[in-house]
Amino acid sequence: MSDDPPFPPEEFEKRLAQVRWQMSARNLQALLITKPENIDYLCGLDHQGFFAYHGLVVGPDGPLTLVTRRMEQVTIADQIPQVEFVGHTDSEDPAAVTAEVLRNRGHNRDRIGIETDSHACTPARYEAILRNLPNAEWVDTTWLVDELRLVKSPLEVAHLREAAKVSDAMMEAALETARPGVNEREVAAEVHRAMILAGGENPGFTPFIRPTPRLNQEHTTWRNRELREGEALFVEMAGCVRRYHAPLGRLIHFGTPPAGTERIRGVCVDAFNAVVDAIKPGTTAAKVYKAWQDIVDAAGLPHYRRHHCGYLVGLAFPPSWTGGSTVVGLRHDSDLVLQPGMAFHILSWLMGTGEGDYFVSNTVFLGDEGAEVLTRTPAP
Repeated sequence: MSDDPPFPPEEFEKRLAQVRWQMSARNLQALLITKPENIDYLCGLDHQGFFAYHGLVVGPDGPLTLVTRRMEQVTIADQIPQVEFVGHTDSEDPAAVTAEVLRNRGHNRDRIGIETDSHACTPARYEAILRNLPNAEWVDTTWLVDELRLVKSPLEVAHLREAAKVSDAMMEAALETARPGVNEREVAAEVHRAMILAGGENPGFTPFIRPTPRLNQEHTTWRNRELREGEALFVEMAGCVRRYHAPLGRLIHFGTPPAGTERIRGVCVDAFNAVVDAIKPGTTAAKVYKAWQDIVDAAGLPHYRRHHCGYLVGLAFPPSWTGGSTVVGLRHDSDLVLQPGMAFHILSWLMGTGEGDYFVSNTVFLGDEGAEVLTRTPAP
């Protein structure tokens, strides 16, 4: 990771102005943000301390205030000196400290927005914050900042492009290393080596590397086991640059693939291309999913359904690369309207069809002129 800030001050000022406009439109006098992605989005804090509570207080004007453990003082001072820091000891209650900050800034009876759906703020802490400031009017603003993050600025897209290059380097290492007789650990080691040397940082998900016996265990990865002839290896990974992720995935077959695999491969690739063609400004996520499903139906597989054919990606922290605990998917029932500046992990996945298995995925960016596939590794 570079020691330079991820963005110039003007980028953060623009984001904060957008948030404050939203606050004014909702008659909010303060906002409490606890999601790591949203905190980083507004001030640029990038560290591994988000396992503990962080509360970013946004007022109608003036500097931001961050409440977290006192031991993070040096990191805060080095990375985000423009933010006021209020540290607490591990013996103090973060909820009480947060309430005191809001009270000292005159918000004890104000209308305050809070992210009620934040995996970074436990229910007990959330309730304690409300209990410590009982005269305030609390409003659910879970999606206020998240929705702003859906559309990337040109500077954010530049990080996505760099992340895509890292992803391709990781996948190249996997394709070169994986073969019968090689331990899954060796594949994982080479993928991580390529990731780091290509300029990648720790991603939200560790790379997923799993063979045929664990093919359907969607969020498991390598074990101490040798790959075998006749198996397939699922590899899905995301390069990460300045917390921006560009996932891609491939399914590698060892030896002669089972009968029907080549046909299913063709269906998957055609369905993926149909999705890319359907990704246009002003269309809905449901129409994009329909483009995928129409190809699958036409191939004689109308019974096959997926919960989505992709989802939005960008800024993310562990434990996922989806940008939080909620996946904004391209689903059959979604009315999300696509806009230029959005980025997607598009997945074309046919598993358990009875004719063969295949999987291909890439990061796709929607610009003013249409969709662009950022990850370039050829589909095997």
